[in-house]
Formats: sequence, structure tokens, C-alpha cells
Amino acid sequence: MSGSATSCEECLLIHPNCAWCAQEDFGQVRTLNSRCDFSQNLQKRGCDAPFIESPRSGSSLLRSKPLSSKGSGVAQYDVIQIYPQKISLSLRPGDQTSFEVQVRPVEDSPVDLYYLMDLSLSMKDDLDTIRNLGTKLAEEMRKLTSNFRLGFGSFVDKNISPFSYTAPKYQDNPCNGYKLFSNCVPTFDFRHLLSLTDKVDRFNEEVQKQMVSRNRDAPEGGFDAILQAAVCKEKIGWRKEACHLLVFATDDIPHLALDGKLGGLVHPHDGQCHLNDKNEYSAANMMDYPSLALLGEKLAENNIFLIFAVTKRHYVLYKNLTALIPGTTVEILDQDSKNIIQLIVNAYNVSCSYYHLVLWVYLNERQVHIKENGLLKLVVCPFFQVSFNITVDARGCPPKGTRKSFTIRPVGFKDRLEVSVDYHCDCRCTYFTKTNSSRCSSAGTYSCGMCCCEPGYLGVRCECEEGEVDHQQLSACREAAGKQVCSGRGECSCNQCLCYESEFGKIYGTFCECDDFSCPRHKGILCSGHGECHCGECKCHAGYIGDNCNCSTETTSCVSDDSKICSGRGSCVCGRCQCTEPGAFGNTCEKCPTCPDACGTKRYETEDAETNLTKANSEVFLISNVKFVFKSIYIIGLWEFGCMQQDDVSRVIICTT
Repeated sequence: MSGSATSCEECLLIHPNCAWCAQEDFGQVRTLNSRCDFSQNLQKRGCDAPFIESPRSGSSLLRSKPLSSKGSGVAQYDVIQIYPQKISLSLRPGDQTSFEVQVRPVEDSPVDLYYLMDLSLSMKDDLDTIRNLGTKLAEEMRKLTSNFRLGFGSFVDKNISPFSYTAPKYQDNPCNGYKLFSNCVPTFDFRHLLSLTDKVDRFNEEVQKQMVSRNRDAPEGGFDAILQAAVCKEKIGWRKEACHLLVFATDDIPHLALDGKLGGLVHPHDGQCHLNDKNEYSAANMMDYPSLALLGEKLAENNIFLIFAVTKRHYVLYKNLTALIPGTTVEILDQDSKNIIQLIVNAYNVSCSYYHLVLWVYLNERQVHIKENGLLKLVVCPFFQVSFNITVDARGCPPKGTRKSFTIRPVGFKDRLEVSVDYHCDCRCTYFTKTNSSRCSSAGTYSCGMCCCEPGYLGVRCECEEGEVDHQQLSACREAAGKQVCSGRGECSCNQCLCYESEFGKIYGTFCECDDFSCPRHKGILCSGHGECHCGECKCHAGYIGDNCNCSTETTSCVSDDSKICSGRGSCVCGRCQCTEPGAFGNTCEKCPTCPDACGTKRYETEDAETNLTKANSEVFLISNVKFVFKSIYIIGLWEFGCMQQDDVSRVIICTT
């Protein structure tokens, strides 16, 4: 029984199993606060079931079209690859609800491939190699899909100093005076040369016309090109129903955001399309290079798989970028691009087998995207159906009128699951609230079985005025014989305690025996900031335990690079590893020169992560006040989430078996 709840709404917040009795004649013999109890206890004490308020969390389908099996054909616009498509959740704080999501990539899905090539001088041999790429690539891709289209674009760098040669003699020919190659076209940033088409001969013709150019420094302006290829949907010709592949071929590193300041470009990229009538990027000399976050956002928005085709020298750099940009893979390109066709086919197969799950959250009508390194990478057998069991746990009540929703979808899919969230923070009985009710002696508001009296009135039915004291009945205001009246923290009026106000917080209870400030603290913070103080005891929020709620039950910070808790050499206590293996140390006990498995661990770390799959039971992450538990087949590695909003911090935990 919870005596700390003075209303139905307060009762629901104490614990997900707490219930409130709204029956009018219930609890008149005992204290009114005893209306809040477990449902079975309330019934035993005489509360009829129809008057018990105990809402449960649940889910309902709003749109649930069946999954499709084939992609190309007459009805390809109606292809469904995720089920259901829209659901509604009703969440009671602290209570969980689960729903299942099914994903199945369709066979023979249409494919749009845009080939984006670095045409700086060092790529001259590569340009010669791909002059007949279109025909050969189409032959290979048609083994995988009957509906294939190909497009082409090129890039060099911004035509301003210090990125390019800007002296007058270099304007028409930046290779002027260069002994190894004396003739090349003027420097440009990005050119869209061929919109997506199934006429692959046009691709060959366009490539045949191209000549290399020359820039000054080693890094290229490729990220400008990627962003324009992603957001200029109409000009590029991306089809809504197709799988979108963007091949980025280069032999050098890219310029990143803030590099533009070297050339006096202080305006950040706006993420918009800026192709002029000649299909050239017109804002190259006005805005900085795009950031990784912006690139990831725009690629995800437009369902584009980015394939880095780079030389071996820069493989590690681009491999690191794949962890920061969703839906990205990296392949090693031969020095003259001879392996480009096999590279693209391999990358296509990977894109169809490995899916990144992306989450979009809408808070207060404002869209917040998870940081690009916070994507869960899933291994899905091509054309096989995979089911996810998702558990959602609301950790509190938002301000009234706040709309909450989020969207789940794999990167590269047009399909998505839209989830709207409603909170059970109000009781049904409040809909029948009456002011100046005759049940309350016309001196109070009747709601949920009890009276809330107007100032100056007291009593179960507001039948007494303040100051009326029956001295013979003061015992009704003592918790036990010999105890102080109202615990010394209130006055007895109308045979009940009227608690004093306190600058420290609220004093409450039948005998003013409780308050919300006399609980254990950690570093001076009540209940460590992770719980609520109820009558001298900390009621911890989900994910925290301990007398003062300072101990986190999350184990994210204890997961090592091999996805084990404390590297298998210790235990996770309050979010920190306590190493038990002799000689082990480090934040996750990962360092242990004397451990028998030290050499084996080093060997494991050097293996390719994509060939070492970790079978998992579940992965847990937190978004704001909602917790999600994903259960799937295979998980690669450990991924960390973080919202752009300062207070919305999220983590992924992989529990291995």
C-alpha cells in the first residue's frame, strides 16, 4: 500500500502495478491515501473491479499490409518490405509493451546505380579503364536484377586557392607547364553528366568524352559531390521504389567540413541541391564542405547506400568513415580500377545482406536524428524474412499535449515503420470530475472517489472548516499512543492532520509522517537524480538501483571491443568493470599481458569484423524516456547511440551467449 499518493495520477506514477480505487464509499473508515494499492489488495478491501484504475501498456496496428516477395513488375510501386507499417503504442510509465516487426527484402528489386568518379589527374589510368564499364557492369547486374539503371557524375575540387591553381595561366588548363601531362580541362567541383538510365551505351559514350583535371592539394572535393548526388533527386533520377547505390571512386582522401575556411568559406553547407542549368555544382565557392553528420543524414533520408571504392592506401581511413555514415561500405580499388565491376557486385551483395537499422525520433514536433555512428548493423540473408521483437518502456510522463513518435527503417529501404506514442498518465475517472460537488458539501471538487476541498475546508467530504478541533478526538491525529500530534509537523483540524509547509519540499501522509526530501543523497543530490523520494525511501527510475539510486544497471560502458562484458575478465558493477582476472586492467579489463588468452585476443582484433559475427540474444538501447529491446539473428560489433539533443543519451548493449 502506498500512502504517498494523494491522487490517482500520483498513484500511477509510483509503480506500474499500483492501482487506484475510485469507488465513492471506499476507504472512509481508513485513510484516504490507502486508495492506492495493488489491484488484488484493493479488491480484497472491498473495491469493486469496475472502479479500479490500473491501465496497462499496449499496442495496436494502424496499417499492416502484407510483405511482398518480388520487387520488379507492374506493381513495383506497391512493394512492401516491412510489416507492420504503422502502429500506435499506449504506454504507462514503468510498464512495458512489445511488438513484432518483420523485414524481408524482395527478390528482383529494381536497382539505380550512380557512378561518381574522381577525375583529378592521378585518376587518368582509371578513366581509361572504365570507358566500356557500362556494358560489362550492366551484364553482371542483370544477373541480379532485371531492372537496372546507371548514371554518371564526376568531381575534382573547389576552384579556389589553396585547393586549386587559380593563377590566370591555369584557368583554362591547370596542367599548363606540368611535364608528365600537359593538357587537362579546367578545375571543377562536381558535374552531373548522365541521369540514371537503362541505356548503358549512353554511359559508355559519356565516359568516352571525359578528360581529367588537376587540383593543387591532395584531398578532393568528393563530399560536395556525394551530397549533391544524394539531394538532387529529380536531376539524378533516383526512383522511389528502387535500391539506390552510389559508387564513390577515388584514390585520395576527402576534404571535410571546416576545411573550406582555408579558402575563406565560412558558411556551413545547407544540405540543399545547387545544380545549375549546366548540371554543375554552383555553390562550390560559397559554402564549406559538408560535415559527416550532414552526409549521413541526407544519404539516410534518400535511402542511398554509399560504396567507397578506394585504393588500398586509404582503405583504413574510409573504413573508419563507414562507422560514422549510415548505409556505407568500403571496397579496395585497384590502382587502374580493373576490379571495379567485381567490386560493385560485391558491394551490392553486401548491401542486400547487411542492413543498418536507423531510428528517427520526433520530440515536441521537432525531428532529432540519431548520430550516424549509432546504427545497428544487422546481417540478413538475402530475401529471407527476419523478425524483431521490440520492447518499449516509458520512463516518465511528458508535459501534457506533447506528441511523441519515432520511425524505424533499414537504410536503403523506402519502407518504414511509423510508431506513435500515447501515455497513460491520466485516469479515466478524472473525466467525471465535478466542481462544487454536493458530495463535497459544495465546498470542494469531487474526482476519482475523493474530495479536494476549497481553501479553508477540511474533512473527507469537506464538512469541516479549519480551526474546528475536537480535543477529545486528538488521538485520531496521532500515529500511535504517545506519539506527537501530526508527528510534530502539522496541526490537527477536524480530526485530521493539516501538514505544515516546508521550504525543503512537501510534507504529507495521514499523520504528516512522510516527506519528499528526507532520502539518501549522493554527492548532495537527492536520490542521485535518478529516483523520486517517497516517505524517506528512494524509488529509483528504471535502470538504477541502490539506497540512493546511484548504481546503474546498464552495462554499456562495460562492453569491450569483442562484445563481452568486461572482456570476460570481470563483472560489471554500477556501470563499471571490476576486474577479477589476475593481471587484468583497463576500463573494460581489456588489458591483460599475463592472461592466457592475450595472444588469441590480439588475433581476433585483427580479423575482419564482417567475417566474425556475434550471435546475440538481445540488444538494448535507450532513447530519451523510451527503452527499446531488439532481438535478432546476428549482430556485428558494438554500436553506440547518441541523440543530437543534449539530454537524450542512448547506448547499445549486446548480450552475447
